[in-house]
Amino acid sequence: MEKEYTPTDWREFRRIRVWKMHQMGYKQTEIALALGLSQGGVSQIIARAKSDGFQGLRRRKPPGAKPRLNHQQKQELLTKLKQGPENFNLKGPVWTTKTIAKMIEREFGVTYHPDYIGALLRSLGWNWRNVAPHAKQPGNHNNLSN
Repeated sequence: MEKEYTPTDWREFRRIRVWKMHQMGYKQTEIALALGLSQGGVSQIIARAKSDGFQGLRRRKPPGAKPRLNHQQKQELLTKLKQGPENFNLKGPVWTTKTIAKMIEREFGVTYHPDYIGALLRSLGWNWRNVAPHAKQPGNHNNLSN
């Protein structure tokens, strides 16, 4: 028998309950009636448990959208960011989320909303301080950044 497990949601609980009732000898029609499922639903749960084991009954995180940039393109993006926006005929001496989104569209043919650019760059380990020029503060004669 499986180790005692606490389900994370009601659907997972119901799948586990179907499997346990099946193991106790209940017929699929009885399980379906007791748990408010169709016989087909019960059959699918049992088949899933038989093929994937108890782990197959557990809740799975949805896979999410396919990444628009592949691994190589993401590494290339980091290299391009170090070159600065001037090398891509973009306005301004520093990167903004809008200019990065424009550069990605031009260079890779992929569109991202500027609001997502920060999350994308953080996922790549990029930090704004890595490439942004440091403005000298008036009255600050400490040149630690040099």
